[in-house]
Amino acid sequence: MSARAPKTMWKPCSARPDCWDRMMLGVGEYEIPKGKLSVVVTYLEMTAPQPVRAAPAIKGFSMRRVTNPDVAWYRDLFRRVGALEWLWHSRLDLDDAELDAILTDPAVHVYAAQLDGQDEGIVELDFRTQGLCELAFFGTTRSLMGKGAGRAMMNHAITAAWAEPIRLLHVHTCTADHPAALAFYQRSGFVPVRQTIDIEEDPRLTGMVPRDSGPHVPIFD
Repeated sequence: MSARAPKTMWKPCSARPDCWDRMMLGVGEYEIPKGKLSVVVTYLEMTAPQPVRAAPAIKGFSMRRVTNPDVAWYRDLFRRVGALEWLWHSRLDLDDAELDAILTDPAVHVYAAQLDGQDEGIVELDFRTQGLCELAFFGTTRSLMGKGAGRAMMNHAITAAWAEPIRLLHVHTCTADHPAALAFYQRSGFVPVRQTIDIEEDPRLTGMVPRDSGPHVPIFD
């Protein structure tokens, strides 16, 4: 299960910070250019803390806060959790200085999910917009899939997010992500509020991720 950072054709309008000028598509069929990756992105919100749901006990599982994460450590976990399986690449597009500036911002909280002392999952909360928290990245490697770790991680994320003075927790997922992600977020108390179609360069063709990444998404050379 994952959240990812899409590049959309939306831009803030001048009326208010949560207003957007939208490039709307009409009814019809649209050709996707060769070499591009197209996904439907669903945005979800939680406007009040939700009760945590029961999570199974997992032997060797734990969560830890990672303060001032090392860029190399972060890239490794990001790749193993999201890039190779689900084509996450937004953070791989950044150079070390840009990424370090985000990770060392005190308003960005990074947590690692561990299994037997090894980092195998990520929860990233972004409080850089006052009053809001974005669940920016959320997911595990295959080592934790199917064990119930996602529920334990989401309980941790919701509790940590609403411990801060926020009015909204939001997340987005897309059709390149884990097929259970959208339903998982809804069961966790998030409500879908809008969708976009995101068309971008296929990171497998630009060399950002290996060509055999995300085998569930076809490549159009």
